[in-house]
Amino acid sequence: MTEKNGSEIQPKRALQKQRNPLMSATDINHILLHGAQISLSKLRRATSHNARIFYFAEIGVYLEVSLSSGSTITDDAREQLSEIHQRALASLMDANKRDSQLK
Repeated sequence: MTEKNGSEIQPKRALQKQRNPLMSATDINHILLHGAQISLSKLRRATSHNARIFYFAEIGVYLEVSLSSGSTITDDAREQLSEIHQRALASLMDANKRDSQLK
């Protein structure tokens, strides 16, 4: 095992800082949309009412974040999140209807 002195550690830390740039606006839009789509998929596969409510709430959070003032979320991303939220609501209501018919 080799020991490193202080002069070798400093350049490594500087390089690590360069590799972690701030996220761009398109990254944030991408994260919100794909997170909501994943939650929608999980909502549709969920077998319990509590799980469906949880995933529906997650989608609501993604939508709320997109509505924050000062965020760099695009109008297109907001519209897509709104559509995902509407599909999630329809899926949740359909699942609740099926559950009530089985009882």
